[in-house]
Order: sequence, then structure tokens, then C-alpha cells
Amino acid sequence: MHAFGVSLARGLTAGDLIVLTGPLGAGKTTLTRGLGEGLGVRGAVTSPTFVLARTHPNLAGGPPLVHVDAYRLSNAMELDDLDIDFAHSIVVIEWGRGLLDGITDSWLDIEIARPLGASQAVLPTDAPSVDDTDADGAIEVLDLDEPRIVTLTANGPRWAGAPEFDFLRNE
Repeated sequence: MHAFGVSLARGLTAGDLIVLTGPLGAGKTTLTRGLGEGLGVRGAVTSPTFVLARTHPNLAGGPPLVHVDAYRLSNAMELDDLDIDFAHSIVVIEWGRGLLDGITDSWLDIEIARPLGASQAVLPTDAPSVDDTDADGAIEVLDLDEPRIVTLTANGPRWAGAPEFDFLRNE
């Protein structure tokens, strides 16, 4: 998810809005951390759960990254009350689906599905990258990267065609 965020950052400009949807642990914040790295912003990109929104200035003079955790927000008015500069920033809203009514007419919706179980796999004893062996000789691998299924849905005129994202079709 981090590498995907770095790649995605290459095509973003001020005024872009991304809505991230997925269960806890799906990789929403990891993707945003990759965006921050790709954009060259200041500060560690961490979940803004308790502050709701955090702005990361761009060290290269580009637009700042505004990272919003909308989990505790219930409607578009509450999102609007955060007084975010949508026009001059790149805004990422975790848990923002359904909260954009009247805020904007263009956004990129990214849904992340996380199939469970890969990190609990038990591999044969001759498998590479052994973490531990149980009493029966089976190798239990607890920290495998789990696959993600990422669905991008373009909404509004900004994303119509969006040739700057053609590179995503092959990743």
C-alpha cells in the first residue's frame, strides 16, 4: 500500500481529493504515508484519529497534504466545519465515503479490501523465510504481507480520463 501511495502521488495536484474506504488494518494510513513520501511533505504521516485532520506542508513548495480521519464524523456539515482548504491542498479522507455532499464534485474513491488469513499461513518445513517452527515441525509465518484488492472509482470532471494515472493500469 505504501508503494502504491508513492506511485499515486506522482499524478496528484492541488485540489485533488481522495476518499479511502476499507476495514481497520486494510492499509488506508499506510497508503497515505506513501502519498506523503511521494509528495515530499514534512512530518510523519500518522492517523489523525484524535485530531480529525492534520496538515503536512510540502517541503518542495508543492501543495500540502491534508490527512483527515472522518471515522467520528456523521455528515458533510461536520466535515465542512473542519475548514479544510480543498482548493489548494491534496486532501485524503479516511472513512469519508458518503460525507462529500456539497463539498466537491470530483474525487477519487479508493476502496481497499483485505482478505484475511495469509499472515496465519502454515507452510511446509522447506519453505523459505522461516520465522518459527512449532512442535510438529510446521513453520508458522506470522508476518507475511497480505494481498490487498484495491478498487479505484473516479468521480467528477477532474478524474474523467485522467491520463496522468495511466501508469496505474499496470501496477
